[in-house]
Amino acid sequence: MGIDDKFDAKADQVSGKLKETAGQLTDNERLENEGKAESAKGGLKDAVEDVKDAAHKAADTIKDALE
Repeated sequence: MGIDDKFDAKADQVSGKLKETAGQLTDNERLENEGKAESAKGGLKDAVEDVKDAAHKAADTIKDALE
């Protein structure tokens, strides 16, 4: 996972959590839901990057085995 991708994923998660909390504190359901969605988006980005990392490791392992 690249540093930029990690940063983007964590930024979405943190920003989403802040919006969600702000929405709860102000009783703003729209802001709370927006925060939940943004946080979930960050989690999804993180998961996608984990899959990419695993695929690269598997490819490297196969390549090494063939050499």
